[in-house]
Amino acid sequence: MNVKLLLYFIALPLSIWGLESINFEKFLKKNRTVQVQVLYFLCSLALSYLVVNFCYDVFLNSAFI
Repeated sequence: MNVKLLLYFIALPLSIWGLESINFEKFLKKNRTVQVQVLYFLCSLALSYLVVNFCYDVFLNSAFI
C-alpha cells in the first residue's frame, strides 16, 4: 500500500476530530446545514492534505540525511 494513502487514512479522521472543537455556528448562517456539512468536509480534506504532505516531505528529507 502506498505510504501517502495510508497517511491520508490516518490524517482525515484526525482532522475531522480536530475541527469538531471549533464552533462554526458563530460564523455561518442559520438553516444552511448541507452547505455547512460540505464546507466542514472540504476543510477537513484540505487540512489532512496539508498534514500528509508536510509529514511525507519531512520523512523523505530525513531519510536521506
